[in-house]
Amino acid sequence: MLEPTTVARPYARAAFQHAVDQSQVDAWNDALQVLAVAVSDAAVRAVLDDPANTAQQRSDAINVLLGDSVPAGMASLVSVMSENNRLGLAQEVSALFAELKAALDAAAQVAVISAFDVPDDTAALLSKTLSERLGKTVDMTVETDPSLLGGAIIKAGDLVIDGSVRGRLHKLSTALKS
Repeated sequence: MLEPTTVARPYARAAFQHAVDQSQVDAWNDALQVLAVAVSDAAVRAVLDDPANTAQQRSDAINVLLGDSVPAGMASLVSVMSENNRLGLAQEVSALFAELKAALDAAAQVAVISAFDVPDDTAALLSKTLSERLGKTVDMTVETDPSLLGGAIIKAGDLVIDGSVRGRLHKLSTALKS
């Protein structure tokens, strides 16, 4: 039997992608938390677990509880989860969605290695520019490495921008050898 988290993951990812596309990540996060609380209530569980209720009746009951303040598309998610008998996984879906949101909101770790000391105003401008390019807040550390000869290397996750003189000389040397 599959783990609840494994089964809940596609629902969380689909909801998250929709929320990002609609720029409603916070609203979806809040609505999924409400859904998780509602589904954990004993009276609601009784309605969900009653075999006499159809998938449509279960989703209608949940949507009435959620009200009109939920983002567009939430009723569809509830309906799909109900049709697949997955409303009981609302807590897992909410937790996974929250993890995805946290990853989206996380600050990018950026290392700047410069041949010379970087003045504070230049570091602030670089941080602002990188934040705009990466679409995240930037947690930047600045190091000095005189062996670069000039320029700087910027590392942000998988992104490496080598603007150092040493790096340019290496590229030129490689190009001349080939």
